[in-house]
Amino acid sequence: MSDDEFYRIRRLPPYVIAEVNAMRAAARSGGEDIIDLGMGNPDLPPPPHVIKKLVEVARKPDAHGYSQSKGIPGLRRAQANYYARRFGVDLDPEREVVVTMGSKEGLASLATAITAPGDVVLAPNPSYPIHTFGFIIAGATIRAVPTTPDERYWESLDRAMAFTVPRPSVLVVNYPSNPTAETVDLAFYERLVDWARANQVWIVSDLAYSELYFDGRPTVSVLQVKGAKDVAVEFTSLSKTFSMAGWRIGFAVGNAKLIAAMTRVKSYLDYGAFTPIQAAACAALNGPQEIVEQNRQLYHKRRDVLVESFARAGWDIPAPPASMFAWAPLPPSLRHLGSLEFSKQLLTHAQVAVAPGVGYGELGEGFVRIAMVENEQRLRQAARNVRRYLASMGVNTPAQRTG
Repeated sequence: MSDDEFYRIRRLPPYVIAEVNAMRAAARSGGEDIIDLGMGNPDLPPPPHVIKKLVEVARKPDAHGYSQSKGIPGLRRAQANYYARRFGVDLDPEREVVVTMGSKEGLASLATAITAPGDVVLAPNPSYPIHTFGFIIAGATIRAVPTTPDERYWESLDRAMAFTVPRPSVLVVNYPSNPTAETVDLAFYERLVDWARANQVWIVSDLAYSELYFDGRPTVSVLQVKGAKDVAVEFTSLSKTFSMAGWRIGFAVGNAKLIAAMTRVKSYLDYGAFTPIQAAACAALNGPQEIVEQNRQLYHKRRDVLVESFARAGWDIPAPPASMFAWAPLPPSLRHLGSLEFSKQLLTHAQVAVAPGVGYGELGEGFVRIAMVENEQRLRQAARNVRRYLASMGVNTPAQRTG
C-alpha cells in the first residue's frame, strides 16, 4: 500500500523547497561552507531574562504536567496587553485570545475548525505554504489572489466572489508578506473589512512580522479597524520578534466565534506548550522591550548590507520595507533558468542557499527569497561568491558595465 492512496497526501504536491534543502544538507555533510539564506531561521538568541524565566519555572516540581491547550491565563493576558499598547486594540483574554504552537499550528488548527470539504478559500499567490496547504489539508479548494495590494487585488477579489461556486468563505492576508515583504496601510485594512462584511467572508490575517519593519514605518493590524473583530482573526508569533522560533509560541486573536472554534479543535489535539515555555513567553511580552528595537535595527542593517553588496556583485535586489526576507528577481539574463534551477546553481557554484520562488506558488516563478539570517560579514561573503558565479555566467557587474 503506497502513501499516494491517502486522500490528503494526494492533495499535497512535492515540497519544492525541500529539494534545495536536501542539496544544502549534502553539501554541508561533504564539508562545504554553505551560507544559508534559505530558511527564515533566526540566528540570534532570545533575551537573557526570557531564558532565565524558562529555567526558573522548569526547576519547579509542579511545572512538568499537562499545560492548558488554550494557553495559561497569564500569557493570554500578556498578549492582550501587547495589542493594547502596540495597536490600541482591546481584547478579552478569555474569549478573544488563544495561544498556539507557533503560527503554523494555529493556522492549521483554524483551518481544521472552520473548513468543510469543498469550501473555497482565497489565499495569496505567492504565499507562505501553510496559508494554502493548511486549508487544502482540511479539504478546501484554493482560489489565488495577488499579493500586491493595488487595484488589481480588489478586482481579483470581486471576480472571485462573482464567478466562484461555492462562494469563497475565507480570505487569507499576510502583510508584511512572506515571501514578498510587501506591506499595507490602515486604509487598505479599512477597505478590506468593509469588503468582508459586504461579502460575508472571514478574514484570516497573519502578522508574524509585526515588529520587523524598517525606515520608520510601523506595521498595522487589521484589528485596528473599527468592527474588524466581527469578521477577522489575526495570528502573531514570538519567533521573529524575540528570536524564539524553536520555542513554538504564537497567538490567534480577534473574532470570538473563530477563536472558540479553534480552541475547541485544539482541545482535542494538544495540551498546549510546555508550561515553562509559556511562562518565559510572558516574560518576553511583559518584560524589557529593548530587544525588539535592537533586532529591528540589526535586520535593517543587514537589509542595507545585502542590497548594497549584491548590487555591486551585479544583482539588483529591491530593498524590502519589512520582514526578514528580500524578494529578489532573478538577474534578467538568467531568468530562463527558472527559480529552482537558479537556486541549485547558486548553491553548487556560489555556496549560497536561497529559496526558489516557485516553492511559494506558481506566481513566485522568476524570484528567489533571501533570508537575512546571517551576519553582515557572511552576507558580504555571499555577495562575493555570487559575484564570481554571475561573472562565470556572463553577467557583468556595475563596474564592468560602466567600464
